[in-house]
Amino acid sequence: MSRKRTAFVSGAILLVAVGILGMIFLTEPTATRGGATKETAMLVDVVEVEAGTFRPTIEAMGTVEAEQDVILSPRVAGEIVERADAFVPGGFVDQGEILLQIDPSDFRNALARARSDLRQAEADLELEMGRQEVARRDYELLGESLRPEDENLVLREPQLERVRSEVESARAAVNQAELDLQRTTIRAPFDAHILSRNVNLGSQVAPGDELGRLVGIDTYWVVAAVPLSKLRFLSIPDGSSETGSRVRIRNRTAWPEDVHREGRVDELLGDLEGTTRMARVLVAVEDPLARRGAAGESGDPGETPPLIIGSYVEARIEGEPLADVVRLDRDYVRQDDTVWVMEEGRLSIRAVEIVLQDADYAYIAGGVRAGEKVVSTNLSTVTEGARLRLEGVEGSTEEGGHGEPPESETGTESSGNGGS
Repeated sequence: MSRKRTAFVSGAILLVAVGILGMIFLTEPTATRGGATKETAMLVDVVEVEAGTFRPTIEAMGTVEAEQDVILSPRVAGEIVERADAFVPGGFVDQGEILLQIDPSDFRNALARARSDLRQAEADLELEMGRQEVARRDYELLGESLRPEDENLVLREPQLERVRSEVESARAAVNQAELDLQRTTIRAPFDAHILSRNVNLGSQVAPGDELGRLVGIDTYWVVAAVPLSKLRFLSIPDGSSETGSRVRIRNRTAWPEDVHREGRVDELLGDLEGTTRMARVLVAVEDPLARRGAAGESGDPGETPPLIIGSYVEARIEGEPLADVVRLDRDYVRQDDTVWVMEEGRLSIRAVEIVLQDADYAYIAGGVRAGEKVVSTNLSTVTEGARLRLEGVEGSTEEGGHGEPPESETGTESSGNGGS
Protein backbone atom coordinates (compact mmCIF):
# COMPACT_ATOMS: atom_id res chain seq x y z
CA MET A 1 0.00 0.00 0.00
CA SER A 2 2.83 2.29 0.83
CA ARG A 3 4.44 1.65 -2.62
CA LYS A 4 1.35 2.77 -4.46
CA ARG A 5 1.12 5.86 -2.33
CA THR A 6 4.78 6.73 -3.01
CA ALA A 7 4.38 6.32 -6.75
CA PHE A 8 1.21 8.45 -6.73
CA VAL A 9 2.99 11.29 -4.88
CA SER A 10 6.00 11.19 -7.20
CA GLY A 11 3.80 11.32 -10.29
CA ALA A 12 1.88 14.29 -8.89
CA ILE A 13 5.09 16.21 -8.17
CA LEU A 14 6.36 15.54 -11.71
CA LEU A 15 3.12 16.79 -13.26
CA VAL A 16 3.22 19.97 -11.20
CA ALA A 17 6.88 20.61 -12.23
CA VAL A 18 6.07 20.14 -15.92
CA GLY A 19 3.17 22.54 -15.63
CA ILE A 20 5.25 25.23 -13.93
CA LEU A 21 8.02 24.94 -16.57
CA GLY A 22 5.48 25.27 -19.36
CA MET A 23 4.05 28.42 -17.83
CA ILE A 24 7.57 29.96 -17.61
CA PHE A 25 8.28 29.43 -21.34
CA LEU A 26 4.84 30.70 -22.32
CA THR A 27 5.17 33.95 -20.32
CA GLU A 28 8.89 34.83 -21.32
CA PRO A 29 9.16 38.38 -22.80
CA THR A 30 10.06 38.61 -26.51
CA ALA A 31 13.35 40.48 -27.37
CA THR A 32 13.08 43.05 -30.17
CA ARG A 33 16.00 44.80 -32.07
CA GLY A 34 16.02 48.55 -31.63
CA GLY A 35 16.96 50.96 -34.41
CA ALA A 36 19.66 52.92 -32.59
CA THR A 37 23.32 52.43 -33.80
CA LYS A 38 26.36 54.60 -33.36
CA GLU A 39 29.30 54.82 -35.81
CA THR A 40 32.58 56.03 -34.23
CA ALA A 41 35.01 57.83 -36.59
CA MET A 42 38.68 56.76 -36.56
CA LEU A 43 41.04 59.13 -34.78
CA VAL A 44 43.86 60.21 -37.14
CA ASP A 45 46.61 62.77 -37.55
CA VAL A 46 46.95 64.72 -40.79
CA VAL A 47 49.52 66.93 -42.52
CA GLU A 48 48.66 69.76 -44.86
CA VAL A 49 50.11 69.35 -48.34
CA GLU A 50 52.51 72.01 -49.65
CA ALA A 51 53.18 72.66 -53.34
CA GLY A 52 55.81 74.68 -55.17
CA THR A 53 59.31 74.31 -56.61
CA PHE A 54 61.64 71.99 -54.73
CA ARG A 55 65.13 70.51 -55.15
CA PRO A 56 65.24 66.76 -54.55
CA THR A 57 68.21 65.12 -52.89
CA ILE A 58 69.49 61.96 -54.55
CA GLU A 59 71.40 59.62 -52.29
CA ALA A 60 74.27 57.56 -53.65
CA MET A 61 77.21 55.61 -52.28
CA GLY A 62 80.70 56.00 -53.69
CA THR A 63 84.39 55.32 -53.31
CA VAL A 64 87.08 57.96 -52.90
CA GLU A 65 89.74 58.05 -55.65
CA ALA A 66 92.57 60.43 -56.49
CA GLU A 67 92.15 62.64 -59.55
CA GLN A 68 95.95 62.58 -60.14
CA ASP A 69 97.58 59.25 -59.34
CA VAL A 70 101.02 58.34 -60.75
CA ILE A 71 103.70 55.72 -60.29
CA LEU A 72 107.01 57.61 -60.32
CA SER A 73 109.62 56.06 -62.65
CA PRO A 74 113.12 57.16 -63.77
CA ARG A 75 113.92 57.85 -67.42
CA VAL A 76 117.63 57.13 -67.03
CA ALA A 77 119.57 54.43 -65.24
CA GLY A 78 121.93 54.91 -62.33
CA GLU A 79 122.45 54.89 -58.58
CA ILE A 80 120.34 56.93 -56.15
CA VAL A 81 122.76 59.29 -54.39
CA GLU A 82 120.32 61.73 -52.76
CA ARG A 83 116.80 61.48 -51.32
CA ALA A 84 114.56 64.26 -50.03
CA ASP A 85 113.46 64.00 -46.41
CA ALA A 86 109.85 64.61 -47.49
CA PHE A 87 109.94 61.62 -49.86
CA VAL A 88 108.49 59.16 -47.32
CA PRO A 89 105.11 57.42 -47.20
CA GLY A 90 102.60 59.93 -45.86
CA GLY A 91 104.76 62.93 -46.74
CA PHE A 92 103.70 65.99 -48.71
CA VAL A 93 105.73 67.64 -51.47
CA ASP A 94 105.25 70.69 -53.67
CA GLN A 95 105.32 70.71 -57.44
CA GLY A 96 108.92 70.82 -58.73
CA GLU A 97 110.43 69.78 -55.39
CA ILE A 98 113.45 67.44 -55.74
CA LEU A 99 112.65 63.92 -54.54
CA LEU A 100 115.59 61.81 -55.74
CA GLN A 101 118.98 62.38 -57.37
CA ILE A 102 120.52 59.77 -59.63
CA ASP A 103 124.34 59.91 -59.86
CA PRO A 104 124.92 62.50 -62.62
CA SER A 105 128.66 61.90 -63.23
CA ASP A 106 128.31 59.73 -66.32
CA PHE A 107 125.74 62.09 -67.81
CA ARG A 108 127.96 65.14 -67.27
CA ASN A 109 130.75 63.38 -69.10
CA ALA A 110 128.41 62.45 -71.94
CA LEU A 111 127.33 66.08 -72.19
CA ALA A 112 130.94 67.27 -72.33
CA ARG A 113 131.68 64.82 -75.17
CA ALA A 114 128.58 65.90 -77.06
CA ARG A 115 129.54 69.56 -76.77
CA SER A 116 133.03 68.76 -77.98
CA ASP A 117 131.62 66.91 -80.99
CA LEU A 118 129.43 69.90 -81.72
CA ARG A 119 132.35 72.30 -81.70
CA GLN A 120 134.26 69.96 -84.04
CA ALA A 121 131.30 69.79 -86.41
CA GLU A 122 130.89 73.56 -86.40
CA ALA A 123 134.62 73.98 -87.19
CA ASP A 124 134.30 71.50 -90.08
CA LEU A 125 131.37 73.53 -91.35
CA GLU A 126 133.42 76.72 -91.37
CA LEU A 127 136.26 74.97 -93.25
CA GLU A 128 133.89 73.52 -95.80
CA MET A 129 132.25 76.87 -96.38
CA GLY A 130 135.73 78.30 -97.07
CA ARG A 131 136.47 75.52 -99.55
CA GLN A 132 133.14 76.17 -101.25
CA GLU A 133 134.01 79.87 -101.67
CA VAL A 134 137.33 78.98 -103.32
CA ALA A 135 135.57 76.53 -105.63
CA ARG A 136 133.05 79.20 -106.64
CA ARG A 137 135.80 81.67 -107.56
CA ASP A 138 137.64 79.05 -109.61
CA TYR A 139 134.46 78.17 -111.45
CA GLU A 140 133.79 81.81 -112.27
CA LEU A 141 137.35 82.27 -113.61
CA LEU A 142 136.90 79.19 -115.81
CA GLY A 143 134.09 80.95 -117.63
CA GLU A 144 132.45 77.74 -118.78
CA SER A 145 128.87 76.57 -118.34
CA LEU A 146 128.27 73.10 -116.87
CA ARG A 147 125.19 70.98 -116.33
CA PRO A 148 123.48 71.68 -112.95
CA GLU A 149 124.53 68.38 -111.43
CA ASP A 150 128.13 68.90 -112.50
CA GLU A 151 128.05 72.47 -111.24
CA ASN A 152 126.95 71.25 -107.79
CA LEU A 153 129.88 68.89 -107.68
CA VAL A 154 132.32 71.59 -108.72
CA LEU A 155 130.96 73.96 -106.08
CA ARG A 156 131.13 71.20 -103.39
CA GLU A 157 127.43 71.36 -102.53
CA PRO A 158 127.22 67.70 -101.38
CA GLN A 159 130.20 68.18 -99.04
CA LEU A 160 128.57 71.26 -97.55
CA GLU A 161 125.28 69.42 -96.92
CA ARG A 162 127.14 66.54 -95.27
CA VAL A 163 128.94 68.88 -92.86
CA ARG A 164 125.73 70.74 -92.06
CA SER A 165 123.97 67.47 -91.21
CA GLU A 166 126.89 66.57 -88.94
CA VAL A 167 126.42 69.87 -87.12
CA GLU A 168 122.70 69.21 -86.68
CA SER A 169 123.41 65.71 -85.39
CA ALA A 170 125.97 67.05 -82.92
CA ARG A 171 123.49 69.66 -81.67
CA ALA A 172 120.82 66.96 -81.19
CA ALA A 173 123.36 64.89 -79.24
CA VAL A 174 124.05 67.88 -76.97
CA ASN A 175 120.34 68.41 -76.41
CA GLN A 176 119.87 64.74 -75.57
CA ALA A 177 122.81 64.76 -73.19
CA GLU A 178 121.40 67.84 -71.45
CA LEU A 179 118.01 66.13 -71.14
CA ASP A 180 119.57 62.98 -69.69
CA LEU A 181 121.48 65.07 -67.17
CA GLN A 182 118.29 66.88 -66.18
CA ARG A 183 116.48 63.57 -65.80
CA THR A 184 118.92 62.42 -63.15
CA THR A 185 117.07 64.86 -60.88
CA ILE A 186 113.60 63.49 -60.16
CA ARG A 187 111.06 66.13 -59.12
CA ALA A 188 107.44 66.07 -57.97
CA PRO A 189 105.17 66.51 -61.02
CA PHE A 190 102.50 68.30 -58.93
CA ASP A 191 101.60 69.11 -55.34
CA ALA A 192 101.42 65.58 -54.04
CA HIS A 193 100.89 63.21 -51.15
CA ILE A 194 103.36 60.31 -51.03
CA LEU A 195 101.55 56.97 -50.67
CA SER A 196 104.55 54.66 -51.07
CA ARG A 197 108.33 54.68 -51.70
CA ASN A 198 110.21 51.74 -53.19
CA VAL A 199 113.86 52.95 -53.31
CA ASN A 200 116.45 54.39 -50.98
CA LEU A 201 120.02 55.70 -51.06
CA GLY A 202 122.24 53.34 -53.03
CA SER A 203 119.41 51.74 -54.99
CA GLN A 204 120.20 50.96 -58.63
CA VAL A 205 117.34 52.05 -60.88
CA ALA A 206 116.55 51.77 -64.57
CA PRO A 207 113.83 53.19 -66.81
CA GLY A 208 110.46 51.67 -65.92
CA ASP A 209 111.29 50.85 -62.28
CA GLU A 210 108.71 51.93 -59.68
CA LEU A 211 110.17 54.56 -57.38
CA GLY A 212 106.97 55.38 -55.49
CA ARG A 213 103.32 56.30 -55.78
CA LEU A 214 102.12 59.93 -55.63
CA VAL A 215 98.60 61.38 -55.65
CA GLY A 216 97.63 65.00 -56.23
CA ILE A 217 96.25 66.90 -53.25
CA ASP A 218 94.26 69.56 -55.11
CA THR A 219 91.24 67.40 -55.97
CA TYR A 220 89.89 63.95 -55.16
CA TRP A 221 87.02 62.17 -56.88
CA VAL A 222 84.13 60.30 -55.33
CA VAL A 223 82.93 57.73 -57.84
CA ALA A 224 79.22 57.49 -56.96
CA ALA A 225 76.69 54.98 -58.30
CA VAL A 226 73.36 56.57 -59.34
CA PRO A 227 70.27 54.79 -60.73
CA LEU A 228 69.81 55.44 -64.44
CA SER A 229 66.27 56.71 -63.81
CA LYS A 230 67.59 59.57 -61.68
CA LEU A 231 70.36 60.84 -63.99
CA ARG A 232 68.00 63.28 -65.68
CA PHE A 233 67.50 65.12 -62.40
CA LEU A 234 71.23 65.91 -62.06
CA SER A 235 73.21 68.81 -63.49
CA ILE A 236 76.25 67.34 -65.25
CA PRO A 237 78.75 69.76 -66.88
CA ASP A 238 79.05 69.44 -70.65
CA GLY A 239 82.44 71.13 -71.05
CA SER A 240 81.14 74.71 -70.92
CA SER A 241 81.13 77.04 -67.93
CA GLU A 242 78.18 75.15 -66.44
CA THR A 243 78.76 73.84 -62.93
CA GLY A 244 77.56 70.47 -61.74
CA SER A 245 75.11 69.67 -58.98
CA ARG A 246 76.22 70.34 -55.42
CA VAL A 247 77.03 67.26 -53.38
CA ARG A 248 77.24 66.78 -49.62
CA ILE A 249 79.62 63.96 -48.67
CA ARG A 250 79.55 62.09 -45.38
CA ASN A 251 81.40 59.15 -43.90
CA ARG A 252 78.97 57.74 -41.37
CA THR A 253 81.44 55.30 -39.85
CA ALA A 254 84.31 57.75 -39.29
CA TRP A 255 82.97 61.32 -39.03
CA PRO A 256 80.75 63.02 -36.42
CA GLU A 257 77.08 63.28 -37.28
CA ASP A 258 77.14 67.01 -38.12
CA VAL A 259 80.34 66.98 -40.22
CA HIS A 260 80.41 66.74 -44.01
CA ARG A 261 82.43 67.79 -47.08
CA GLU A 262 81.19 69.69 -50.12
CA GLY A 263 81.72 68.66 -53.74
CA ARG A 264 80.38 69.08 -57.27
CA VAL A 265 79.31 66.61 -59.96
CA ASP A 266 82.14 66.75 -62.48
CA GLU A 267 81.69 63.99 -65.07
CA LEU A 268 79.44 61.13 -66.10
CA LEU A 269 81.36 57.94 -66.85
CA GLY A 270 80.48 56.17 -70.07
CA ASP A 271 79.84 52.70 -68.66
CA LEU A 272 77.67 51.04 -66.02
CA GLU A 273 78.87 49.51 -62.80
CA GLY A 274 79.39 45.80 -63.31
CA THR A 275 77.23 44.30 -60.56
CA THR A 276 74.53 46.91 -59.86
CA ARG A 277 74.16 48.14 -63.48
CA MET A 278 73.94 51.70 -62.22
CA ALA A 279 75.50 54.78 -63.79
CA ARG A 280 78.65 56.26 -62.27
CA VAL A 281 79.33 59.94 -61.79
CA LEU A 282 82.54 61.65 -60.69
CA VAL A 283 82.12 64.08 -57.81
CA ALA A 284 85.08 66.48 -57.48
CA VAL A 285 86.09 67.54 -53.97
CA GLU A 286 88.55 70.42 -53.68
CA ASP A 287 91.28 70.37 -51.01
CA PRO A 288 90.38 66.78 -50.02
CA LEU A 289 93.00 66.59 -47.26
CA ALA A 290 91.93 69.93 -45.72
CA ARG A 291 95.43 71.41 -45.97
CA ARG A 292 94.26 74.89 -46.94
CA GLY A 293 92.44 75.53 -43.71
CA ALA A 294 88.97 75.01 -45.17
CA ALA A 295 86.36 75.32 -42.43
CA GLY A 296 83.89 72.60 -41.64
CA GLU A 297 80.15 73.04 -41.23
CA SER A 298 80.63 74.74 -37.87
CA GLY A 299 83.26 77.11 -39.26
CA ASP A 300 86.18 75.53 -37.39
CA PRO A 301 89.02 74.45 -39.74
CA GLY A 302 90.04 71.77 -37.28
CA GLU A 303 86.70 70.01 -37.77
CA THR A 304 87.19 69.43 -41.51
CA PRO A 305 87.93 65.71 -41.96
CA PRO A 306 90.29 64.53 -44.72
CA LEU A 307 89.12 62.14 -47.42
CA ILE A 308 90.93 58.81 -47.44
CA ILE A 309 91.50 57.10 -50.78
CA GLY A 310 89.52 53.89 -51.00
CA SER A 311 87.00 54.83 -48.30
CA TYR A 312 83.28 54.23 -48.82
CA VAL A 313 81.20 57.40 -48.38
CA GLU A 314 77.64 58.64 -48.74
CA ALA A 315 76.95 61.31 -51.37
CA ARG A 316 73.74 63.38 -51.18
CA ILE A 317 73.42 65.03 -54.61
CA GLU A 318 71.25 68.12 -55.01
CA GLY A 319 68.99 67.62 -58.02
CA GLU A 320 67.57 70.08 -60.51
CA PRO A 321 64.51 72.08 -59.31
CA LEU A 322 61.12 70.40 -59.79
CA ALA A 323 58.45 73.02 -60.50
CA ASP A 324 54.74 72.84 -59.65
CA VAL A 325 54.89 69.65 -57.61
CA VAL A 326 53.61 68.57 -54.21
CA ARG A 327 56.27 67.52 -51.74
CA LEU A 328 55.14 64.86 -49.29
CA ASP A 329 56.95 62.73 -46.74
CA ARG A 330 57.54 59.43 -48.54
CA ASP A 331 56.25 57.50 -45.51
CA TYR A 332 52.76 58.84 -46.32
CA VAL A 333 52.77 57.25 -49.79
CA ARG A 334 50.89 53.99 -49.41
CA GLN A 335 50.70 50.75 -51.36
CA ASP A 336 50.37 51.05 -55.15
CA ASP A 337 51.36 54.76 -55.10
CA THR A 338 48.26 55.90 -53.23
CA VAL A 339 47.74 58.61 -50.62
CA TRP A 340 45.07 58.74 -47.89
CA VAL A 341 43.34 62.12 -47.89
CA MET A 342 40.87 63.37 -45.25
CA GLU A 343 38.10 64.98 -47.27
CA GLU A 344 35.04 66.36 -45.42
CA GLY A 345 35.60 64.01 -42.53
CA ARG A 346 35.92 60.90 -44.68
CA LEU A 347 38.80 58.85 -46.05
CA SER A 348 39.60 59.33 -49.74
CA ILE A 349 42.12 56.92 -51.26
CA ARG A 350 43.91 58.73 -54.12
CA ALA A 351 46.20 57.33 -56.79
CA VAL A 352 49.00 59.85 -57.32
CA GLU A 353 51.54 60.55 -60.07
CA ILE A 354 55.00 60.46 -58.51
CA VAL A 355 57.73 62.26 -60.43
CA LEU A 356 60.58 61.26 -58.12
CA GLN A 357 61.21 59.85 -54.67
CA ASP A 358 64.36 60.73 -52.78
CA ALA A 359 65.47 59.57 -49.34
CA ASP A 360 62.93 61.78 -47.52
CA TYR A 361 60.18 62.96 -49.84
CA ALA A 362 57.97 62.02 -52.75
CA TYR A 363 57.44 64.70 -55.40
CA ILE A 364 53.92 64.40 -56.82
CA ALA A 365 52.65 65.95 -60.05
CA GLY A 366 48.99 64.88 -59.79
CA GLY A 367 46.40 63.22 -57.59
CA VAL A 368 46.62 65.55 -54.59
CA ARG A 369 46.47 69.34 -54.34
CA ALA A 370 48.08 71.96 -52.15
CA GLY A 371 46.20 72.54 -48.90
CA GLU A 372 44.60 69.09 -48.75
CA LYS A 373 45.01 67.06 -45.57
CA VAL A 374 46.93 63.80 -45.93
CA VAL A 375 46.48 61.15 -43.25
CA SER A 376 49.78 60.41 -41.53
CA THR A 377 48.41 57.76 -39.16
CA ASN A 378 48.83 54.11 -40.11
CA LEU A 379 45.43 52.38 -40.11
CA SER A 380 44.77 48.65 -39.89
CA THR A 381 41.39 48.90 -41.62
CA VAL A 382 41.26 51.08 -44.73
CA THR A 383 37.96 51.60 -46.53
CA GLU A 384 37.04 54.27 -49.03
CA GLY A 385 34.67 56.76 -47.35
CA ALA A 386 35.41 55.63 -43.79
CA ARG A 387 34.72 58.32 -41.20
CA LEU A 388 37.72 60.12 -39.74
CA ARG A 389 38.16 62.59 -36.91
CA LEU A 390 40.97 64.67 -35.50
CA GLU A 391 42.05 64.99 -31.89
CA GLY A 392 39.55 67.19 -30.01
CA VAL A 393 37.04 67.20 -32.90
CA GLU A 394 33.77 65.22 -32.53
CA GLY A 395 33.61 62.86 -35.47
CA SER A 396 30.77 60.43 -34.61
CA THR A 397 27.16 60.66 -35.80
CA GLU A 398 23.92 58.90 -34.72
CA GLU A 399 21.43 57.29 -37.04
CA GLY A 400 17.90 56.12 -36.16
CA GLY A 401 17.52 56.30 -32.38
CA HIS A 402 14.76 55.49 -29.91
CA GLY A 403 16.44 56.65 -26.76
CA GLU A 404 18.08 53.24 -26.35
CA PRO A 405 21.76 52.81 -25.52
CA PRO A 406 24.06 52.01 -28.49
CA GLU A 407 24.47 48.36 -29.26
CA SER A 408 27.51 48.36 -31.60
CA GLU A 409 30.45 50.49 -32.71
CA THR A 410 32.40 50.42 -35.98
CA GLY A 411 35.85 51.76 -36.97
CA THR A 412 39.28 50.67 -35.73
CA GLU A 413 42.73 52.21 -35.64
CA SER A 414 46.14 50.73 -35.08
CA SER A 415 49.79 51.64 -35.05
CA GLY A 416 50.52 48.93 -37.59
CA ASN A 417 51.06 49.52 -41.33
CA GLY A 418 47.92 49.72 -43.45
CA GLY A 419 47.24 49.21 -47.12
CA SER A 420 44.65 50.26 -49.60
